[in-house]
Amino acid sequence: MKNEKLSADQSELARPGSLEEELLQRLDLGRLPTHVAIIMDGNGRWARKRRLPRVAGHRAGIKSVRETVEVSARLGLGVLTLYAFSQENWKRPRAEVDTLMGLLKEYVRKELDTLMRNNIRFRVIGRIGDLADSVQGELTRAEEATAKNTGLLFNIALSYGGRAEIVDACRSLLRSGQDPDDLTEELFGKRLYTGDCPDPDLMVRTSGEMRVSNFLLWQIAYAEIHVTETLWPDFRRRHIFEALVDFQNRERRYGGLNPDEGTVKPPAALRG
Repeated sequence: MKNEKLSADQSELARPGSLEEELLQRLDLGRLPTHVAIIMDGNGRWARKRRLPRVAGHRAGIKSVRETVEVSARLGLGVLTLYAFSQENWKRPRAEVDTLMGLLKEYVRKELDTLMRNNIRFRVIGRIGDLADSVQGELTRAEEATAKNTGLLFNIALSYGGRAEIVDACRSLLRSGQDPDDLTEELFGKRLYTGDCPDPDLMVRTSGEMRVSNFLLWQIAYAEIHVTETLWPDFRRRHIFEALVDFQNRERRYGGLNPDEGTVKPPAALRG
């Protein structure tokens, strides 16, 4: 379905005659996913291919974050969740972790005006207490400054693990005195870090890896998964549009049947 008219923001997403414009025109803007989650992978390989230190890949990846967030906001997506730093990432060399945290603080400081200008609400999910006080301070300032924004909700997952999130939700329920017999999936879901968000409709993984890497394990139960060979530092709006086009070509049945399948007659040999 072609879009008859794009909004002012959306019309700036692609140059006339470009591949991006062709992909954008293939999108039905009325059927975009509400929540997109992305596993940002491939920074190290990107740097290694260019014989650069790993930090060069992380720094290059910031541009991809910036473009992905801005494009998501202009498209009118409701929620974007980026997997930035896992609990397992603490095992990396101290110098690399320190560099990553420095880049994170730099990003938050530099992009705050852009977040405000685009009406984006910024939020951190994960075990935030694991982060250094200086990092927590920058993140908190950004969260507070954008708290009243009403556009895209941009979640960034830091010191995050899907299993840890489930454990934290269980701890929260136990502390609250929740009656086990009254516990439902809905009540449990509200105790997750993303408890006030709809579950992801689409999960994107870069760098061609075919695994979910302990990311949003509860929430992605019915998410469509799109894998691209593109390394994260090379990820741009074209790849976002490709993922969205792929999403809209899927049949989402949540374990049921589509109407046509429900009316198929059994083979003659099985009929009386």
